[in-house]
Amino acid sequence: MSLVAGRGPLSNDPAGWFSPPLPDDPVYVEPHPRRVQGFRDGRMVIDTERALLVHRRNQPLSYAFPASEVDGLPNEPVPEAPGFVHVPWDAVDTWLEEGRRLVHYPPNPYHRVDCRPTRRRLRVHIAGGVLVDTDDTVIVFETALQPRLYVDPSHVRTDLLRQTDTSTYCNYKGFATYWRAVIGDTVVEDVAWSYPDPPAESLPIRGYVSFDETRADVVAELPPAT
Repeated sequence: MSLVAGRGPLSNDPAGWFSPPLPDDPVYVEPHPRRVQGFRDGRMVIDTERALLVHRRNQPLSYAFPASEVDGLPNEPVPEAPGFVHVPWDAVDTWLEEGRRLVHYPPNPYHRVDCRPTRRRLRVHIAGGVLVDTDDTVIVFETALQPRLYVDPSHVRTDLLRQTDTSTYCNYKGFATYWRAVIGDTVVEDVAWSYPDPPAESLPIRGYVSFDETRADVVAELPPAT
């Protein structure tokens, strides 16, 4: 989603600027020569290496398929790509791209996750209890998002954390596990999260913990927000 989301170049709040300016509603369409498959009721209903990616402002990244390769599925024409159609994400049960199961949206070829060991300090406290205070951290630079610090659980008061039932998914970091903080009578839900089994690009933060600055007092030594 990185061209159109966050501070991406086609978002409503880009981090940079174009010169000369782009039109108000640019749409970027590009070939996507990867094998994309869709399954419904256990049967493969899409199998193509001729998909397009459509980057449209204020909308998730989407596939466009040759109309001749879509049969029996709801679809609508893509005006910017004659002969191609859009299939709603929930029209199939399972999407695969080169054998990797996708959730929510296609992975973006322009999205990068760069994890760097650093000496930037992270301090987290709740209700007078210090959960983290270390400069042995990993800073994550993720396209179109503000940098964030992660920390090895050996530097965390994990005895004050309890796993919750919350789970989220990112195509670039995998499924997240969430944690509540329990400090005396104070309970803060989903104050922290970690990725126990991330894909290759995010392996340096496997099992590492990050904290929600809206739910705890977090002091993180980060670059200035842009």
